[in-house]
Amino acid sequence: MLTRIKDLAIKLAPRLIEIRRHIHSHPELSGQEYQTAAFVAGVLSSSGVHVQEGIGKTGVIGELQGTGNDNRLLAIRTDMDALPIQERTNLEYASRQKGIMHACGHDVHTTVGLGTAMILSQLAEELPGKIRFLFQPAEEIAQGANWMVADGAMKDVSAVLSVHVFPSIPAGSIGVRYGALTAAADDIEIIIIGESGHGARPHEAIDAIWIASQVITTLQQAISRTQNPLRPVVLSIGKINGGRAPNVIADQVQLLGTVRSLHPETRANLPKWIEQIVANVCNSYGARYQVNYRQGVPSVQNDYALTQLLQSAAEEAWTSDRIQVLPEPSLGAEDFSVYLEHAPGSMFRLGVGYKDRSINHPLHHPQFEVDESAIITGVVTMAYSAYKYWMHD
Repeated sequence: MLTRIKDLAIKLAPRLIEIRRHIHSHPELSGQEYQTAAFVAGVLSSSGVHVQEGIGKTGVIGELQGTGNDNRLLAIRTDMDALPIQERTNLEYASRQKGIMHACGHDVHTTVGLGTAMILSQLAEELPGKIRFLFQPAEEIAQGANWMVADGAMKDVSAVLSVHVFPSIPAGSIGVRYGALTAAADDIEIIIIGESGHGARPHEAIDAIWIASQVITTLQQAISRTQNPLRPVVLSIGKINGGRAPNVIADQVQLLGTVRSLHPETRANLPKWIEQIVANVCNSYGARYQVNYRQGVPSVQNDYALTQLLQSAAEEAWTSDRIQVLPEPSLGAEDFSVYLEHAPGSMFRLGVGYKDRSINHPLHHPQFEVDESAIITGVVTMAYSAYKYWMHD
């Protein structure tokens, strides 16, 4: 079966590169993936895959029915949205949309999903069960997975697999990670309310800007002294709004930030811990405050057995020296975790770095590029893992 999958992948390679370049040239922002979704639906339909459009707003589902009587349903999830970044790669197939770019590899993910569907549709008679391909919108704003789930994308799903490009691993290699792969990502808004006054008479006012700076500094210091260093927490304030004029003491400051963590128990305690610190600082200087903590997506926790499945499939396909077991998680976020609340799953890392380049630009960089030979690696790994899924208990 592996030989047949590889042969089909080699034949499809030129078409897959064409597909990837088309998607790369025509990127669409989160929730606006209308053309991408229509393109994906067309490719799936022409491969004989049953298609449902408009799932999760701009998402697409493809279903492939095997001929066996195994009732388990395997989902394969890939995402389709691009980022609000002006591309600076000078590639002939660079983005044609001003200020929008596939700088996170979702063009590759979509292509891997399509390639897997194209191959497995030709081997449907060999599949004991059913496969559901989830082409998800709006991953970059951490909304799309919830939209898809709300529209029934995970109904009856027994397991779910996914892929994400990784420029720090060379093309031709695969990375697997047991346990935590990505962090939980939450949003925070802190409002400091002081009293306005003349810039020359600070003692007659309550300076919200100065107090906000104390809050930021105290939070950063407190992480290093009060949080378990083996259970990482990152709190980054990315936006500050406040003040009216250079000679007027600000009466209100808004801080906006992101909070990342890996462990569910740590995450559960963070809202109270942050509010306590903000309260202590504000009370010391007579200010009032509001803390609005919004839980975003949880941490991706890869299932052990399914990660083992991915690793063994990849090792059979490419030999073990091309497979890396990743020692560390990422503190980036990924809404694949939403699907994992409904079924066990695992996401692997697809190496896309150029071996002969001293610099492979990171994800979300305007010069981010991928070595397209990685597409076949991804497709074969995903297709063979899907086939092997029914061979393990």
